[in-house]
Amino acid sequence: MNQTPDNINSPTTEGFFGAYGGQEIPPELKQVMDEIYHSYNEIKDSDEFKLELHDLQRHYVGRPSPVYFCRRLSAQLGGAEIYLKREDLNHTGAHKINHCLGEALLAKRMGKTKILAETGAGQHGVALSAACALVGIECEIHMGAVDIAKQAPNVTRMKIMGAKVISVERGTKTLKDAVDSAFEEYLRDPQHFFYAIGSVVGPHPFPQMVRDFQQIVGIEARQQFQEMTGELPDTLVACIGGGSNAIGLFTAFLDDDVELVGVEPAGLGLDTPDHAATMTLGSPGVLHGMRCYVLQDDAGEPLPVYSIASGLDYPGVGPQHSHLKDIGRVNYHSATDSECIEAFLALSRTEGIIPALESAHAVAYAMRVAPQMPGKRILINLSGRGDKDIDFVAKKLNL
Repeated sequence: MNQTPDNINSPTTEGFFGAYGGQEIPPELKQVMDEIYHSYNEIKDSDEFKLELHDLQRHYVGRPSPVYFCRRLSAQLGGAEIYLKREDLNHTGAHKINHCLGEALLAKRMGKTKILAETGAGQHGVALSAACALVGIECEIHMGAVDIAKQAPNVTRMKIMGAKVISVERGTKTLKDAVDSAFEEYLRDPQHFFYAIGSVVGPHPFPQMVRDFQQIVGIEARQQFQEMTGELPDTLVACIGGGSNAIGLFTAFLDDDVELVGVEPAGLGLDTPDHAATMTLGSPGVLHGMRCYVLQDDAGEPLPVYSIASGLDYPGVGPQHSHLKDIGRVNYHSATDSECIEAFLALSRTEGIIPALESAHAVAYAMRVAPQMPGKRILINLSGRGDKDIDFVAKKLNL
């Protein structure tokens, strides 16, 4: 590994961020992954590809997404001012469309016949369904049966846009099992299928490639925040499952004197088995083709995980996040289900913005620390909107 500890933004040629990443895959898949890496490097800097992607980001996605100051929430909490990067306003409702467009365009240019993906909360599935419809390529989404029941509106959206949705009935019937199922289908014909991984996880080049497509979030936010306030934010906050929305925001600020905070799901409590706090309680291991922090048993098998937010219940995390933890550049904290629901309602009732339950974890952390940070400014990546969660929350709270 030819990487120094402070070289935190670029992986080695083998795909390692520090000790994490790489290609922990069967030999027959290495050639396929190398082909994807070669094709990605070939097109990513081409003027034609950049112009096409920029045009879609502007006219299809609706970028740039705005930065918004939460006046009432900030006043209610006292202390720090709270701002939101409004990725919830993107077409399809979350940050996921940023990398789905890139992956769909790449797959089309490589001549692939079908795009496969896993999804938890359904936002990646919806975004990929839209991108596949846009470029004209078959789409198949694998989703745990538990998440299908929780996220019914997103399942309907995927089907309306022409995607085939596979209900995964094995294991915990959630995100990790959906990844396993989609990967097995991909292995049937990796030459003609394209696995559009939904976060900064998996074998190289996906952690880098998805990060590259997501970094537009931080590039925009950095410029917008300075235009609004004349300064950089003091703290950035984003929820962490696999880690795509967080790394998308953090990347542009890694060299700045700005605190970076990732917020994991503590679920029913860190003292229970019902959480997905990989960074807090996990250890280095191997999962889904990469080295990263993993919640695992003594035999190295991934543990069952849980979160009220379907997009965060994953036992691993992106390799770049794992490296950022080790070198201390990002601080990783957690929020419980109850804190998440409290934040979901607080933002909805003070600002008229209903956040995704995933994003509400980041809001919960900001609400926790803001009263102790007078004169400071916190920028939250509001990674998705909560339309998909309203029926679930209403039933849970008997609204």
